Amino acid sequence: MPHLVGVGLRFVAVLIDGILLMIVGYLLSLVFGGSKSSGFELQGPGAFLWFAVGFAYYIFFEGTRGATPGKMALGMRVIKEDGSPCDMKAAVVRTLLRIVDGLLFYLVAAILVWTSDRKQRLGDRIAGTLVVKG
Repeated sequence: MPHLVGVGLRFVAVLIDGILLMIVGYLLSLVFGGSKSSGFELQGPGAFLWFAVGFAYYIFFEGTRGATPGKMALGMRVIKEDGSPCDMKAAVVRTLLRIVDGLLFYLVAAILVWTSDRKQRLGDRIAGTLVVKG
């Protein structure tokens, strides 16, 4: 069985994915919002598009490749509890539950991973997935 991944590596993967999504957000701000010396801002359709791209990013990469670019960079992947590859249905469930798992800067997810024998956040538990390395 591959090694189950805990909070530390998951956090680094989220940072990598977050940086990539911030680049996308910046590019969208050039079209739909504004950029300032202190950052960029998106409102209305631009903000909606950025959120949609974020959801699509996680669903596409985990549902088709088994990992986001952040996870791939660290040698991690998402699998189903039976060892089969993550599919689109599981990726959708995992992504939708990021809304809850991501509360308080992913503290909810961290607590759930720390208290789980299988190192699962809420999205993993409901989707029946594991994050593994190797």
